[in-house]
Amino acid sequence: MIDADPALGEVQAQMLKAMAHPFRIRLLEVLSVDDECVCHLVSLFDKPQPYISQQLAALKEAGLVQDRRVAQRIFYRIADPRVLELLDAVRALSGSPALAREPRRAVTGCSCPKCDLEVR
Repeated sequence: MIDADPALGEVQAQMLKAMAHPFRIRLLEVLSVDDECVCHLVSLFDKPQPYISQQLAALKEAGLVQDRRVAQRIFYRIADPRVLELLDAVRALSGSPALAREPRRAVTGCSCPKCDLEVR
């Protein structure tokens, strides 16, 4: 029997709506490899910090990503591994090739601790 509670459908719709943005999908794909700080994402995508933060806020509000603060940096990660399963299913349904989750790499211009360690 299908639950007729409209609130349940609303939560699901909000999650899918948050994902239904090409750039947010790209963010989720990057976060599928490792957690990242905002400065890394700014350097990686060459987008303004406010734009990156706005997109991450939408994903966080929908429960798709979580954040953690380390000193002055905020790192984002996928909130639940099932988000990755959903991304893979959408890729398959759309006929897109499977995502090759490559190892994380340092990005030129990024001063985050992870990139700094990889450069050394």
